[in-house]
Amino acid sequence: MTEQVDPAPGVARPERRARPAAVSLAGAPALRLIPKTDVPQSAKDFKSDQEVRWCPGCGDYAILAAVQGFMPQLGLKRENIVFISGIGCAARFPYYMNTYGMHSIHGRAPAIATGLASTRPDLSVWVVTGDGDALSIGGNHLIHALRRNVNLKILLFNNRIYGLTKGQYSPTSEVGKLTKSTPFGSLDTPFNPVSVALGAEASFVARTIDSDRQHLTSVLQAAATHPGTSLVEIYQNCNIFNDNAFEPLKDSTSKDEATIRLEHGKPIRFGIGGHRGVIRDAAGHLKVVDVDQVGQDALLVHDAHDEDPSTAFALSRLSHPETLDNTPIGVFRDVRRPSYESAMSAQIDTAIARRGLGDLQGLLAGKDTWIVR
Repeated sequence: MTEQVDPAPGVARPERRARPAAVSLAGAPALRLIPKTDVPQSAKDFKSDQEVRWCPGCGDYAILAAVQGFMPQLGLKRENIVFISGIGCAARFPYYMNTYGMHSIHGRAPAIATGLASTRPDLSVWVVTGDGDALSIGGNHLIHALRRNVNLKILLFNNRIYGLTKGQYSPTSEVGKLTKSTPFGSLDTPFNPVSVALGAEASFVARTIDSDRQHLTSVLQAAATHPGTSLVEIYQNCNIFNDNAFEPLKDSTSKDEATIRLEHGKPIRFGIGGHRGVIRDAAGHLKVVDVDQVGQDALLVHDAHDEDPSTAFALSRLSHPETLDNTPIGVFRDVRRPSYESAMSAQIDTAIARRGLGDLQGLLAGKDTWIVR
């Protein structure tokens, strides 16, 4: 305990600033069917009793702390929150959350989460996956969850490497990457997870960085309140097998020049003093320019709610895969369309109204009977 010391004579006591009230997201449409808690919550309530077993310095620690700190804002009962993971370093996440959860099998977390979210609208369902888990063996499961628009939130930790299996190249590793499985350099063109999600018609797509707690939390808030599938790519550092993979976006001397922070309704400009910006050129392509040369009015205004994903996709292609120059972060797309489970529920209700509840035993037995002699 710190002893309270009176200020010296003639020195005013510093005014105590009231702690800002916690932001509650419980009233969001995406959360309306989930039971709310009447008990105040804190990050401590979402910390399990399990020992956190990631390598010291891993970016996963920062993400875990951000998620645990953000969860009380949802105002939901912990027994109605579920974290589902596949295989990999990120997949240990459910062990460390004091909620329900499941450590499933490689790449299949979106499929399992789809079944749960589709049949239990009273649950807040989160998927935690890695670039290897989600984009290799889990690629089909990921894109179909996105196109179906199931009401679940997918956090894709991207460290551009396989960490749990000790440093093989992954679907997001850059061309020429030297690893244990590519000793002469990777020949594969890497996936851009944001581009993949937009191509799969995801209704919410965002990108953030593990070490930027404020930005990470703001993106989590937007994802949680979105009705439908939210895909959040999180650039995450693996300090053992791929250290400093995103250093240009983290280093204080370079991050302002390399990072484009997308904000809905605002002109897209970045760099120290906002001297750089994004325009659409005569050919219809997006281009990074010097603002002084084109003027503020020429800049592209970011519209995350545009039904056409073309511009969001073009923004996702601005980043250089190796140097990370011109890397957009923030919400690329946030549009409303019916969620899978709401459409499924309506279809079932219509079928029942037309044909009745049905007879499961009769359906299994069928109308035809064979006697085998």
